[in-house]
Amino acid sequence: MTDIPSLASLQFISYLDTEGKVTTIAQGKIGVYAIFDEEKVLQYVGYSRDIYLSLKQHLARECQGCYWLKIKTIDKPSRTILEAIRESWIAENGATPVGNDVEAKKWNEPIDVKLVMTAEEKVKLETALDEFTQEKVLKNVARRVESEILEILKSRGVTEEIRFNPKLKSQGLLDLK
Repeated sequence: MTDIPSLASLQFISYLDTEGKVTTIAQGKIGVYAIFDEEKVLQYVGYSRDIYLSLKQHLARECQGCYWLKIKTIDKPSRTILEAIRESWIAENGATPVGNDVEAKKWNEPIDVKLVMTAEEKVKLETALDEFTQEKVLKNVARRVESEILEILKSRGVTEEIRFNPKLKSQGLLDLK
């Protein structure tokens, strides 16, 4: 079993590099990562086979919670070790971070644009006579939400290319390609 470093013993790493891109420090690496907001309050603890890709996904889903990181990489994939580190860090925090608790869906699943539809968009969807028209409405809502997300990221100085999967938009979902 790998030694589990305490969360407090790890250095904070900026989520974005000086060029506004997601840090590539753990690109292609397996490990556990803790995500902190601007005030360095723990928001989420996760693990991944490619930490960089997961960080990019979290930035698109919950950009306001992604300012700082702490990372522990491991050489061989082992769910047992990864889960042990994650659980240890959550316990050390003293409370389950919102991203691992009440907001877990926001951090882990594609963005469901149906949850943020305007009254007008809801009427258009409800009155759509066929599947094609419903898909068109959902695609337009997805484009609006995507535009809002990209604007927020731009205002944070993010220059990372964020591309959502176009095939999911007609289902009312946004997830990175």
